Amino acid sequence: MKFSKLSVILPGIAAPLILILSGCSDEPQNNTKNPVSKPQGEVTRVLWNRIKSRGQLVCGTSGELPGFSFVGTDGKYSGIDVDICRAIAAAVFDNPDAVEYRNLNAKERFTALQTGEIDILSRNTSWTFSRATSQGLDFAPVVFYDGQAVMVRKNSNIKSIKDLKDKAICVQTGTTTEQNLADQMRKQGITYKPVVFEDVNVTFATYAEGRCDAVTTDRSGLVSRRTTLPKPEDNVILDDVLSSEPLAPAVAKGDTQWSNIVKWTVYALVKAEELGINSQNLAEFANSKDPDIKRFLGTEGNLGEGIGLTNDFAARIVKHVGNYGEIYDRNLGAKTKINLPRGQNQLGIKGGLLYSPPFR
Repeated sequence: MKFSKLSVILPGIAAPLILILSGCSDEPQNNTKNPVSKPQGEVTRVLWNRIKSRGQLVCGTSGELPGFSFVGTDGKYSGIDVDICRAIAAAVFDNPDAVEYRNLNAKERFTALQTGEIDILSRNTSWTFSRATSQGLDFAPVVFYDGQAVMVRKNSNIKSIKDLKDKAICVQTGTTTEQNLADQMRKQGITYKPVVFEDVNVTFATYAEGRCDAVTTDRSGLVSRRTTLPKPEDNVILDDVLSSEPLAPAVAKGDTQWSNIVKWTVYALVKAEELGINSQNLAEFANSKDPDIKRFLGTEGNLGEGIGLTNDFAARIVKHVGNYGEIYDRNLGAKTKINLPRGQNQLGIKGGLLYSPPFR
């Protein structure tokens, strides 16, 4: 017998009621038109399975921002964004070096993620509503809380954003920076001359050449880039904060397990610091009786198995990469050229914004 479906909306019922009527369709039965749905887990592990088979993580980053992702003269990558990728590789492969880095500019970074060219984007990228919805990105926890600022030359007599009236401001296009600047200037009724570039190096080179009165990006980026200018001390960053910029890694939507692995890797970095566990004292916690520590290190329970990893995945991360505090200190801390105080990137128990859900 042949069947057809008729959708009827009845009063008081939000969803349509499907009535099955017999003898109303001459269309031949074809089971391939409505295949049986696969279980959720099978559908959402495509990327994760590909990464495991490859044996290497492909990480999209900048490669041009000291402290976050930068390629040294020896060809080695360093920075917070780089260490996030190394931590994931440590969790998955027990090898922080099982990473291939792809340098991406601001314009091409999202396309690279959406098309599968990269497995994860770890590139000083702001978590925004539109990026998480219309661009199909699934963000991991924030790894650096930032805010947009403006840098000017010390002798310019520019003391605040109001002094930028009719001034030329260098800004990189294809970023939230460009829109934030426009929004703030419009809000305060300040006219200005935007000088936009796709390439961040050209943006700052133009400022360094004196062709712009100011340059704007995230405050951390300005602090970092200032160290590369011919005379860093001749440049100052204004106190004005143009926006909030929560920087976070992102993966493409559609692979729940891979997304969970990335998220809980970031949380593991924070939780390790909360528990006082670092790369130097990890062995001292091996026989801990504390149930929180035992679950975190995988000596009790099976949390790791729940996301497709070994139960000691967090211990692998700390062993190879350290905790969040160690990552921050070696890339942005007092002993680096950048010397950027942690501020709101301190742990929540110390008055900052970094906080991990329980490992239980």
